[in-house]
Amino acid sequence: MLTDIFDSHAHYDDPRFAEDVYALLDSFPQSGVSGVVSCGVNVETTRFAQALSHRYAFVYAAAGFHPLNLEDVPTDPVAALAPFFRDAKTVAVGEIGLDYHYEKESRLQQLALFEAQLAFAKERELPVIVHDREAHEDTLRLLQKYRPRGVVHCFSGSAETAREVLKLGMYIGLGGAVTFKNAVKPVEVAKMVPADRLLVETDAPYMAPVPCRGKRCDSRMIAYTAERLAEIRGVDAQDLLHETARNARALFGLRAEK
Repeated sequence: MLTDIFDSHAHYDDPRFAEDVYALLDSFPQSGVSGVVSCGVNVETTRFAQALSHRYAFVYAAAGFHPLNLEDVPTDPVAALAPFFRDAKTVAVGEIGLDYHYEKESRLQQLALFEAQLAFAKERELPVIVHDREAHEDTLRLLQKYRPRGVVHCFSGSAETAREVLKLGMYIGLGGAVTFKNAVKPVEVAKMVPADRLLVETDAPYMAPVPCRGKRCDSRMIAYTAERLAEIRGVDAQDLLHETARNARALFGLRAEK
């Protein structure tokens, strides 16, 4: 069994976990999972992520407003975010970013929200967890402007875009998409990301890797992603998991679990 699985991006507030979230997370330490960052997308989901982080030593929360949850954004999003970071187990600003796939008409609102949250994170010296879907140019432009610490999660850009992100000292998050039969860009990116800049993730309950496609995804499934990444990179899967766990702990300012 693979161990030291650190899931750098999940959503355990999702309704698909409503019936068994505690039983599921109870099982994680015995299933090789050593860490999880559960990301908020609005105030309500961030509160739940914080509650999970208080219940489980290996769970951490991130607080942010997602570009597909604009209806939930208060008048002053930064003022709404600030209190969450009085909690030591809230370790990043996220999930934040841009999504032009579904919400092209809201680009100006998305850009203003993303920029406000980047400025907040930079001022507080907090890492960011960035969502970028079909918005690579604008995302990169704002990352280059603010130069935050952080990760572009579920990376969907090209190897060229990844190089620009890496120049900023940021991390690249890869998940189940790298296992898909038609994966091209994720495989190219997986080949070139330096070992000390790679994170693994699920985006649970979404993006379950092969052979679990179509099922509800959870952190244990990173084992399949790790095996595929190790194959692509020509390394040992367990070594890769140790490395990505160290990277996650470094980014989020965490101590290794004993």
